[in-house]
Amino acid sequence: MVTTTLFPDELSKRAERLLAVGRAEGLRVATAESCTGGLVAALLTEIPGSSDVVERGFVTYSNEAKTEMLGVPSEIIARHGAVSPEVARLMAEGALAHSAADIAVSVTGIAGPGGGSGAKPVGLVEFACASRGQATVLATERFGDVGRARIRLAAVAKALSLLERSMGPAA
Repeated sequence: MVTTTLFPDELSKRAERLLAVGRAEGLRVATAESCTGGLVAALLTEIPGSSDVVERGFVTYSNEAKTEMLGVPSEIIARHGAVSPEVARLMAEGALAHSAADIAVSVTGIAGPGGGSGAKPVGLVEFACASRGQATVLATERFGDVGRARIRLAAVAKALSLLERSMGPAA
């Protein structure tokens, strides 16, 4: 039974299914979040019993947090920017390395209203999903300048999709 009031019912139902699959498969999940500020972990932990699957979440909003908590080299951030496939990949892989999780998803982007540029506009979000023993999956979304809340919620939905994909067709 969905008991959440923070997220749309569709996302909550998807989170419930994902957690059920994770529980059945004995999988643990970690999140590494920047522009979503912990919303992916919040969605998952809205579901009672989520502690069976959710191992931990890292909110790494600053570049320093990405380096200190996840081991993302500051040189990579300086070279590619915090919003880049390279940093997203290292965030997800760092979350795996610094947890007991089997799967980790990362989100880093520009939610706006400011902070965008021609090369990296507001609404650009980079994702990665790392699973032990598998190649890390990267994704880029350009949600557009549709408002901070809508960008962040769309990013949560995309992160959930990556987790579902990594858990297989049952999710």
